[in-house]
Amino acid sequence: MSINVTVANMTSPEADSPSYILFAQHGWADTHTQISKLARVLTPSKAAMVSPDLGFVKTWWRIEPLVARVEKTAATYCKGTPHIPKRIVGHSMGGLIWLEVLNRNPQWWPQIESLTLVASPVGGADLGRIFDPLGWGIGIARDLGTNRRPIAERIAQQIPTQIIASDLDGGSDGTVTLQCTQFRNAQYVQLSGIHHSRLKCHPEVAAAIVNFWANPVHPTGHLTGPADPLCELVIEQLQAIPGMTDAHYRDFGKAQIWATLANGLTLRVWQNLAGVHHVFLADAEETCQFAGFVGWVHTDGLYKVLIRIQKAFAS
Repeated sequence: MSINVTVANMTSPEADSPSYILFAQHGWADTHTQISKLARVLTPSKAAMVSPDLGFVKTWWRIEPLVARVEKTAATYCKGTPHIPKRIVGHSMGGLIWLEVLNRNPQWWPQIESLTLVASPVGGADLGRIFDPLGWGIGIARDLGTNRRPIAERIAQQIPTQIIASDLDGGSDGTVTLQCTQFRNAQYVQLSGIHHSRLKCHPEVAAAIVNFWANPVHPTGHLTGPADPLCELVIEQLQAIPGMTDAHYRDFGKAQIWATLANGLTLRVWQNLAGVHHVFLADAEETCQFAGFVGWVHTDGLYKVLIRIQKAFAS
């Protein structure tokens, strides 16, 4: 594994102290080349940048060895320079890797000034669940399809956290759905028209990160989308359904109303040609606020929860 380190007058943790250390991590099917360009834009002459290259091929297999490598690199700096603030930017799976690293090392949290996740499928990538619906471990699919919201929300309670996503086609950046990037306690920035692959090194992303660093506040703890507390509560219960995966909004128009809830909310369902059941939640203006699907083995569980939601929040 190669590590790209760019530091003003500093080539090791023991050298003259930089103003901060920026960890920039690439994701799946990638190398550190583009994320390093973004990091260099973000690091002034007195800051340090550390960008491990995990290897293009190795990102296709399992996330655990990648987490271990990043953790080992981070330990060198977190243990060797505890007095220097750290900032983290992770693109796509790179953000998931850092969630795992931080979850294992809460003793490092006081050193972390900010965490930025760029197009990271924190709730679980739908493509991962499609390629490995039963979680058998087909390549990296199972790891990308894992729901890490509980980890992210816990970390974001302590570390100022930013989410950056892009809406390219009315629900995703062309690879990752908007919904799966979202979780509580984080600042959410939604850009437009930028493909997933370009987000790793884009001027608008850099500008959003700089703005966040200037005011790294903790949000209220609510979801980024719905303002209606009941809507948020229903979404929370939908997300907790075993096997639930965030979906694209594109199929919302095909769904039929299954139940009407208070405040004008409606639960809608749709089944695709493969027999996969989808559920949508719409507000009183018939705007989709949640889209998700479960695999075949979790279909019965889905409808049990829907019946429970219907009984609890009927209009």
